[in-house]
Amino acid sequence: MTVQTLSHPETTTETATEWWRGAVLYQVYPRSFADSNDDGIGDLPGITAHLDHIASLGVDGVWLSPFFTSPMKDFGYDVADYTDVDPIFGTLADFDALVTRAHELGLKVIIDQVYSHTSDLHAWFQESRQNRINPKADWYVWADAKPDGSPPSNWQSVFGGPAWTWDARRHQYYMHNFLKEQPQLNVANPEVQDALIDAMRFWLDRGVDGFRLDAINFAIHDPKLTDNPPLTSNGKRTRPFDFQDKIHNQSQPGIPVFLGRLRALADSYAGDRFLVAEVGGDRANAEMKQYTQGDRLLHSAYGFLYLYADHLDAELVQKGPAMWPGMDGEGWPSWTFSNHDAPRAISRWSEGRDEKAFAEMAMLLLMSLRGNVFVYQGEELGLPQAHVPFDRLVDPEAITNWPETLGRDGARTPIPWKADAVQAGFSSVEPWLPIDPRHYPLAVDAQEADPSSILHFSRRLIGLRRRYGALRTGTMRMVQAGPLLAFERDEGDETMLCVFNLGHSAEAWVMPVGWTVVEAVNVTDPLSDSLPPLAGLLLAKDT
Repeated sequence: MTVQTLSHPETTTETATEWWRGAVLYQVYPRSFADSNDDGIGDLPGITAHLDHIASLGVDGVWLSPFFTSPMKDFGYDVADYTDVDPIFGTLADFDALVTRAHELGLKVIIDQVYSHTSDLHAWFQESRQNRINPKADWYVWADAKPDGSPPSNWQSVFGGPAWTWDARRHQYYMHNFLKEQPQLNVANPEVQDALIDAMRFWLDRGVDGFRLDAINFAIHDPKLTDNPPLTSNGKRTRPFDFQDKIHNQSQPGIPVFLGRLRALADSYAGDRFLVAEVGGDRANAEMKQYTQGDRLLHSAYGFLYLYADHLDAELVQKGPAMWPGMDGEGWPSWTFSNHDAPRAISRWSEGRDEKAFAEMAMLLLMSLRGNVFVYQGEELGLPQAHVPFDRLVDPEAITNWPETLGRDGARTPIPWKADAVQAGFSSVEPWLPIDPRHYPLAVDAQEADPSSILHFSRRLIGLRRRYGALRTGTMRMVQAGPLLAFERDEGDETMLCVFNLGHSAEAWVMPVGWTVVEAVNVTDPLSDSLPPLAGLLLAKDT
């Protein structure tokens, strides 16, 4: 049966004054996007050369993971200079050219800012560690040993082991929530806040449209260095970090005050500059709400509800609107199914089912959610998690926890641009991470030539979100949550019904009277009495 679909409006529905509300943002991991100088590592000119691809998707903007000066112990999240580009990625002139080209294409540019810690090679830390009386002595978290020489508290680092390392120069421990090469900034210090605000101003002056604030709930610690209590939940534990209730080394009440200063700076620039927090951890839900409450903090928070989930079902999906019901003064959520820190959603959720069918259904679901949505590079191609042999792993978390976790390297492998080219067109030399052979047939050029590809389908779905105000900024109301998932998106006189079979078998379904099919995924006949597995329907209420 041929599905009769509504004709789509020719122009984007403008339902909100802010460009970012309901936006679709495309995440670029610079090391793995495109290599312009054939050194095996992606760079800023490579991104600029492929911005046409991103713009062709119909997204509102691009988010760039760190490209700042760094020794790359954590691949850019250990910043050694907040206001310069690492030579492996290019120059400030290359960045300026990227922003100019992106704006020419109608794309906003969002960049990462890492304000909870720096690299141990940052000039601030190099000065701070010299002694206890220098001008930056209190810019990082330093503390004396306990009488027995042990660390000042029981705090554990995300990457394994104590969150404290001894420094012989100061005869003190310094704190690090992540790698020992990532010393913790003392963001409670007003001078540190001023320096970070200056860094944000530097990039605003260069034309960026917003920032993703990495690990921002780690920014301030309990100055009393109180031990964390044990965590009583029975969740999966692969690290000592997982055994503690992290109430003293993060999530402190001074964080919203700092966020308010960042918002004030952003608001002083024209053009609706956008601030979104990355907030993970045991109290992420409450903290996301806290950090976005009212109109003087952040615009949005980046949710991990779906990102780390190992199973997709209706019960999981309905937690999103339950967390963000749209109350007065409430912030605005941001969602993603995949990013550089988690295994790709297809590999986490497909459970042996057809990966192309799953990718199409998942993209429709993502585009139907209330909030901003982030599409991770390669998601528009349906890339599965790449296999990276142990001897090629570079991610410190993956190496430390192997083989208990899939790690992050498999989500960070290079984008395949050309199916028949050397290194899939990413580079002419062996890249920093290997390209999975399964990714070659999914290359951009191969999918451009195939009208039935996931790439073409992704463009169509992103276009639907831009065209229908109900999908972009409308309310969300759950209608059914198991075994079928159904919810309505509503704005003004426009109502959309989104229906999904997330399961492994067909489910009974009768299309209601008074609705017209806008999009059908993995459905031969929407008018039949059942929906097959991985089916998705987008319906518009007749007016």
